Parts: sequence; structure tokens; C-alpha cells
Amino acid sequence: MRNIPQVLVIDDDAVVGHSFERVLTEKGYEVDMALSGEEGLKDMDTTDYDIVFTDIKMPGIDGIEVAERIKAKCPWTPVVVITGYGTEENEARASVLGVNGFVRKPLTPEMIESVTLKALSEHEEPQPAANEEVILAETEAVEFKGWRKALRIARNIALFFAAPFIALSYIIALPIVGFYTFAKLAVEAWQKKRAVS
Repeated sequence: MRNIPQVLVIDDDAVVGHSFERVLTEKGYEVDMALSGEEGLKDMDTTDYDIVFTDIKMPGIDGIEVAERIKAKCPWTPVVVITGYGTEENEARASVLGVNGFVRKPLTPEMIESVTLKALSEHEEPQPAANEEVILAETEAVEFKGWRKALRIARNIALFFAAPFIALSYIIALPIVGFYTFAKLAVEAWQKKRAVS
């Protein structure tokens, strides 16, 4: 993760984006805002974000589809869904996609900060163990940076090749979740009808 974490907030309500910007900028984050799913996905093409927040209900591309496209392209990027419409079906669909959590409206500064820290800490790269008694020589520090860079490149290459398989697993899993939800609703409706009669 960079020294200044990059955050993208995708929400058709500009007030929500400004809330994230106000809270997180004060904490040292750089926040970009997009007012639609399409705009947010375009921003993803040009910037490597450390975390993305997306509203679940937007005109055009909704938050579930945004999360699906981001996870298919950048499975390592944490995605948190903002919702005022929390339903079991939406949460089940989002969980299958591997989103890193939900934050429900109305938002508070504490909620914004805590969910951001949680999502980022779950994806933070492991840091070398600190040893105050030993000071690394300059050459050792350079070697360590080179090793980390090589490890990061190897990880990104592996994720690049894994991304189609991850996307395929989402495509396979989504109908199963949909069928489960449909079956559950049908059983509940049948039970209510039976109880009435």
C-alpha cells in the first residue's frame, strides 16, 4: 500500500461522496468520487485504488455489478458496499463476489473510518518484523526493497492469470445463489398460503 492510500467512492448521491472525502482526507487518505458506476469503472482504469466504496442502488450499473467487474479485473482490491437497501439477497450476491463488507446509511464519521481501516488492514502486505537493536545497512535495505518489488510483481502476475478463473467462479456461483433465494421465497410463500388456508 502507498504512503497516501487512494480511495474511490462511487455513489450517485454527491453528499455521500463528500462525507467520505471530509472524514478520510482528515485522516491522510486521498479520496476520488464518481457519481455513477460507469464513471467509477473508468476511474479504475486510470488509478490503482487501495479501496473502493460503491453504493448498491444507482441508475445504470448498480453496485453489485460494479463490485463484480472490479473483482474480476482487480481481485486484490478491497470493495465495500454502501447500502440503505440491505437485503439478504443483495448481501448474498455481494458475498459471493468477495466484497469486504457493508456499510449502511445513514453514515457516521466513525463508521466510515472503522470500515476503511478494517478493509485495508485485511489486505495490507506483511511488513518485515521490526528489530530496534539491529539497524540494516543501506545495501541490505536496497536488497529488501528489490525483493519486495519482485514479490509484488510475481503476485500481480499470478492474480492476472487467476482473474479469469475467479470471474468464472462468480458466474457459476451467482445462479446458485439466485436459485437458493428464489427457492427460499417460494417455500415461504407456500408456507404462508398453507397457513392462511
